[in-house]
Amino acid sequence: MLNHIVIMGRLTRDPELRRTGSGVAVASFTVAVDRDFGKNENGEKETDFIDCVAWRQTGEFVSKYFAKGSMAVVSGRLQIRSWKDKDGNNRRTAEIVADNVYFGDSKRNGDNAGGFTAAPAGSFGGYSAPAAAPASDFAMLDDDDAQLPF
Repeated sequence: MLNHIVIMGRLTRDPELRRTGSGVAVASFTVAVDRDFGKNENGEKETDFIDCVAWRQTGEFVSKYFAKGSMAVVSGRLQIRSWKDKDGNNRRTAEIVADNVYFGDSKRNGDNAGGFTAAPAGSFGGYSAPAAAPASDFAMLDDDDAQLPF
């Protein structure tokens, strides 16, 4: 059996970080995802609003580094939850339980000198492009292909 889903879209609001009674972090957020096909009567793409939940370090990461409007790539599993509303009616909801959340766009504030930012959910601080090495660390290669071993 396989239950794996990947979506890419923008957060519709800031993530909401809560803690369980035992102190486990859980972040809830919604991602707006444009459909690749079909358009409405105005010629605009239709959008799905997908609820997501991220637990533990992933939830803390999302809460710390993402905000309303941030582009996110969410990878996880689809889960259907059943619950009762305040009137006692049985309800069901679908949500993605995120295993990994990645940055979907580059930093807006220029802190990364134009480099692309991508980070798996468990790595706090993300990944920044390495700084350029000094020129003395490089050696010039001859343009002679005859020396190649293949």
